[in-house]
Amino acid sequence: MYCQVIVDIIHENVDRVFVYRVPDKMTLEIGMRVHVPFGNRKNVEGIIIELTETCDIPESRIKEVHETLEDYPAVLPDLISIAKYIKAHSFCTLSQALRLMYPAQMRGQRIREKKQMAVRLLIQDEASYTAALEKQKRAPRRYTILEELKQSEEHEMLVSDLCQRLGNCRDALQCLEKKHYVEIFEQEIQRKPYTNILAHSDKDPVLTEQQNTVLRQLLPAIDQGKGQFLLYGVTGSGKTEVFIRAVRHTASLGKTAVVLVPEIALTPQMVSWFRSRFGEDAAVLHSRLSSGERFDEWRRIQRGEVHVVIGARSAIFAPLSNIGLIIIDEEHEQSYSSDHTPQYDARVIGRERCLLNNAVLLLASATPSMRSFAMAGRGDYKLLEMPQRVHGRSLPDVHIIDMRRELSMGNKTVFSGQLLTGLTHCIEKGKQAILFVNRRGFATFVSCRNCGYVVQCDHCDVSMTYHSVGNVLRCHYCGQEQHVPEICPKCGSTHIKYFGIGTQRVEEEVHRIFPAVSTLRMDNDTTQQKDAHAILLERFRRHEAQILIGTQMIAKGLDFPDVTTVGIIAADAMLNLPDYRAAERTFQLLTQVAGRAGRAEDKGEVYLQTYSPDHYAIQSASRQDYRAFFESEMARRRQTKYPPFTQIIRIVYESLEESRVHASAQSGFDLIQTFFERRTYLQKYIVYLRVMPCPIYRIQDKYRWEILMSIIDQPVCEEAVAKMSEIAGIPSEGVLSVCQINPSGLM
Repeated sequence: MYCQVIVDIIHENVDRVFVYRVPDKMTLEIGMRVHVPFGNRKNVEGIIIELTETCDIPESRIKEVHETLEDYPAVLPDLISIAKYIKAHSFCTLSQALRLMYPAQMRGQRIREKKQMAVRLLIQDEASYTAALEKQKRAPRRYTILEELKQSEEHEMLVSDLCQRLGNCRDALQCLEKKHYVEIFEQEIQRKPYTNILAHSDKDPVLTEQQNTVLRQLLPAIDQGKGQFLLYGVTGSGKTEVFIRAVRHTASLGKTAVVLVPEIALTPQMVSWFRSRFGEDAAVLHSRLSSGERFDEWRRIQRGEVHVVIGARSAIFAPLSNIGLIIIDEEHEQSYSSDHTPQYDARVIGRERCLLNNAVLLLASATPSMRSFAMAGRGDYKLLEMPQRVHGRSLPDVHIIDMRRELSMGNKTVFSGQLLTGLTHCIEKGKQAILFVNRRGFATFVSCRNCGYVVQCDHCDVSMTYHSVGNVLRCHYCGQEQHVPEICPKCGSTHIKYFGIGTQRVEEEVHRIFPAVSTLRMDNDTTQQKDAHAILLERFRRHEAQILIGTQMIAKGLDFPDVTTVGIIAADAMLNLPDYRAAERTFQLLTQVAGRAGRAEDKGEVYLQTYSPDHYAIQSASRQDYRAFFESEMARRRQTKYPPFTQIIRIVYESLEESRVHASAQSGFDLIQTFFERRTYLQKYIVYLRVMPCPIYRIQDKYRWEILMSIIDQPVCEEAVAKMSEIAGIPSEGVLSVCQINPSGLM
């Protein structure tokens, strides 16, 4: 027997299978991790991707597998296919793609099962137990141990728990073991995340007619094992209950399901909903778990102990067998795309896993992406709609506040008069409020009013953000910190001023205006510690604070019954970014934030502060009118030749040496120009093709250039996209290059 192995070395020269002989008495399966000899190295990790009985390589050249690293496959067959798909579409090595499929700490065996000593009562019948107790009357500690074990579940206890109750009792345990009364053994301990989460009600609510209508179309597709759906439901329409019923139906068929959420902040809430109904049958996977928790949850899934996995982007690679349903909630979110090598889009991977497993794909959002809604329009997805909130609750009233008028009236503060009035009424009624500002920190930048100098990062070509906690300036790209200058380094002036609005500044203003009101702030600065998202949200749910101030992580998916007021501090903060999706992202964000208000009995009020009150994205968001926005935005993109009518392909080059990165980018540009010169039939599809410095020219001391191409989205143009990926993969000393297709940002 022979096996084909992909060695865990990231280099294009070894990006192929190597054949090894399977030793006698060694049992191997596809997907197992093994140690194999490679070159001059005795042990290199690898993954078996195929087993064969014959081999056309001379026996003298074939080496043997040394050992298996686990007694089970770490990568399931469908995930091997997914890794090959990522390699083909992301221009990475297969070993890079395979690393996505299992916890990183497994490499190098840096993580193992957590084990503790446990003790088990061996005496089964009552007569023997009574006799044993009688013999230990003169040894009180041994007597008590036998009693404790008899009363414990399954007559087993951890030795550490016994010692905590009775003091050091290890000598007594060893004595009982010698008498064959007990057995001392190693027991695996599960490191479980979110054990402190309060569960929601475990009772099934009565479904609304629109929920039943959706399920009548969805459940038969799960039975048949095929179908791709887009669920468009307004905020508060009850999409999560549809997810739960669909997952339960999938489990009843003996199949498994994946539920993806875009933000780790949303995971605790989704976990609590599913744990209420599914108990330990629900597992969690995301990057903020500890290494031990992630490994143990991954092993629970791999062993087939759960039917549903909930998590962020990386959970799409959960080692589930017999998948019947994949749900991607808030499918419009860019966080589902990974721009790091190996690049992938969890929505695309979800579709591929569904095809491999004969499973149903369900995308869901109150603000679907333009591409997904367009695909539903042409029949690629079946559109399901939930246009009303549950129990006939109305959408919140949205008040558009023109901040230009506030400024002309002399109001230069963060809050408009209307928002202050709304907050006051909310506080007086004992209700809760959410204040959204799409920027952490105290101020966007610090500048000299005398000469206009802006304090910039020494390692990146961006301005630094002021944080009042610690009184520091911090770069949000590389993390560098420095003190705020008292004197302008350019002109010597002392007129240093803070510009822009961040979460810290909003929090300080709230404390100044409402000193007796408790607040919580939720942004990247306050959620660094483990379980910080869950802790902050639970504190807000328990009314430990009346106002929650935060960035995008509080904008979507969260359900707080007592939130009646939402304030959007700077609605057009994203509207003027140099991104063709600026209007789409603004509409999505505003609609999602507004949807946090009035989700229970009380009417919701939303105060939307803007300097662009007439913009179609602002107006459509205020009415929660997705279709009106979609039509306006699609007309604009058709006219300006932006996706989904075109594809934008970008190769980014980075290097510590400015001359090297420029030369590599120019060389790549010359190659793509030559490609088009030889294929004149493609030239008419090019919208633009250029080489230039990246918008942010330097990040972490690395200089950055880019080749940027926009091309009409037609099948014939796929070879041009493939050529760009090929060029990105050409090695260049001291230069890192990566190809991005319709990237989530163009920084």
